[in-house]
Amino acid sequence: MKEFLKEYWQFIRTQKKWWLLPIIVVLLLTTVLIVFAGSSISAFVYTLF
Repeated sequence: MKEFLKEYWQFIRTQKKWWLLPIIVVLLLTTVLIVFAGSSISAFVYTLF
């Protein structure tokens, strides 16, 4: 996984694809929210929004 992230970061730097970073961040945050939605933390997440 580290190697993939390193390669991805090098791709973004060399190809100047900075617009990909916000997309990846939003996808990661959505994934985390979906994972926590099935757990006991979901009650706390709902109170935040």
